[in-house]
Amino acid sequence: LDLSNCSLHDVPLELAEATTAIVLDLTENPLTTLPNGSFLGFTHLQLLALPPVLECPGGSDAWQEVTVNGSSRLCQDQRNPCNASAELAWPCPENSACAPDGPGLVQCLCDSPFHGYKCLREGTFPVLLFSGILGTATISLSLLLWSTQRRKAKNP
Repeated sequence: LDLSNCSLHDVPLELAEATTAIVLDLTENPLTTLPNGSFLGFTHLQLLALPPVLECPGGSDAWQEVTVNGSSRLCQDQRNPCNASAELAWPCPENSACAPDGPGLVQCLCDSPFHGYKCLREGTFPVLLFSGILGTATISLSLLLWSTQRRKAKNP
């Protein structure tokens, strides 16, 4: 994805849709900062070219190689933050696993069959119970409103 020399002052919001990009060139733009989360989901990004005044997203530890040459800073080959040494590894809760979510970013995904807050709930969501209660409440309220409000309706 070549966005070089596009007179970008900010990272475009539409960039969030290009999470499958492998190479991204933002050089020769008057960018001053990269907002946090600009590259959320960019797990396939292998080469990022930035103006030399900007740091690589996630810091230099998030990349195998960071080089500055002339008018660009090259961030090459994302590191997987989940494969770091024991003291640097991302702490995910029990019943979950670490997964990369962009340069220097991680997410914790629940192992099956766990779900919910901190992956503490086991099993599946009770769809039938939820739907039954919601349907019963909706029908009951509809009948109550129909019976109390029908006398206010004009007869033809």
